[in-house]
Amino acid sequence: MAIISELTPLNRVFCSPDYDRAIEYLKGLLPFEIHEFPASRERNGWIIPPRWTVREAKIKKDGQVIYDGTAHVLRVIALSKSFRGRMSREELCAHLHYDHRYEDAIPYHFRQEYRSWERDWGFCVPKRFYDSLGDGDYEVIIETEESAGALRVLEYMHRGILDQSVIFAAHLDHPGMANDGLSGCAVGTELMRLMRGRKTKFSYRLVLHQEIIGAEYYLAGMRNTANHGCEGLFLEMLGTPTQLALQASREGRSNIEYAVGRAMAEMGVDFRTGSFGTIVVNGDYIWETYNIPLASLSRYPYPEYHTDRDNSGIIQEEAMNEALAVLLKAVDILEKNPVILKKFSGNICVSNPRYDLYIDPGQAAFGGFIKEETVKRMRSLMDLIPMIHRPISIRQLAEMVELPEEAVVGYLKKWEEKGLVEIL
Repeated sequence: MAIISELTPLNRVFCSPDYDRAIEYLKGLLPFEIHEFPASRERNGWIIPPRWTVREAKIKKDGQVIYDGTAHVLRVIALSKSFRGRMSREELCAHLHYDHRYEDAIPYHFRQEYRSWERDWGFCVPKRFYDSLGDGDYEVIIETEESAGALRVLEYMHRGILDQSVIFAAHLDHPGMANDGLSGCAVGTELMRLMRGRKTKFSYRLVLHQEIIGAEYYLAGMRNTANHGCEGLFLEMLGTPTQLALQASREGRSNIEYAVGRAMAEMGVDFRTGSFGTIVVNGDYIWETYNIPLASLSRYPYPEYHTDRDNSGIIQEEAMNEALAVLLKAVDILEKNPVILKKFSGNICVSNPRYDLYIDPGQAAFGGFIKEETVKRMRSLMDLIPMIHRPISIRQLAEMVELPEEAVVGYLKKWEEKGLVEIL
């Protein structure tokens, strides 16, 4: 809750003094490593925007200030250009943005952070203010300060026995908002604080970054890590009393999403599930393009989304504690369940006497096809093992092929005896 209180008011656009203040605050809680990417870099067309802050922002009529753009960080559109001039109501309204859902909410205008080469000036205003504007001349003053930007991503590593990492990711940007992004950062930070000093099988990372563009630069710089069988869970919007939602990774097979689902079921938590992209889109596809499955845990949707109503007042400590308890339980499940590590590439001729691992279902053409379900499922297990690309818990594997754990363990031990897999 202290993180929410301290960081919500900050203007945490991608490259800004307030974003840096947030970083320094969080570094006081955990020894994060900072990955910095200067503005001179370009990655797949993604351009790092300039370092930007607002000095003055006003709308005047008849010499009186009728709108102070510095009263809330969402009132000036992100990366607005500087501007001074007089204009008609029609000209002014072309630069005003309001939320069509509410009369008195200030919306979040973020698009220029991703398109820094194509920027304009503008304000975000309540619809009621927009509708109240009468005819006449208006004076606009927007003064911003810009310099060369640097994208800064925070990473905290909890090292385990294995190189294989479970990544918890969250967005540190989204200026002036508490639930969207920041609540996930708070829960993730507290999770890692509680895990410090604990001996674990898996390694765990917490990555706090700017939505989409931060993930792209960070992942491009950790190509070798991607080969260590990473998988992840995005932590998003965890502070409201809305229902928890577990969104699957693209293939839906990662250990962490299995463990989170099992943890919530065992704890009796009210939650729903959805396939990839059906609950919330938060840049998870960036991770998937780097071959890192990314599920998400959120409380989306909630009514205050992307407005100034998303403030510290809507955050409930009980909601964040519940999400934290789920994650701690999920880590316990990951750590207690044996996992299988594949130690070969390609496919194995399991019928070769050297291995003798073949599950024979018979041949239908010769009247010897075995219809017994256990044999079919054991054959499915045999076929699945070469397609395992990341460590996977034996319990999860057993559920996938619908076999008792003991049967799966017995068969896997034969693979282990041949040096093909390792059970940890």
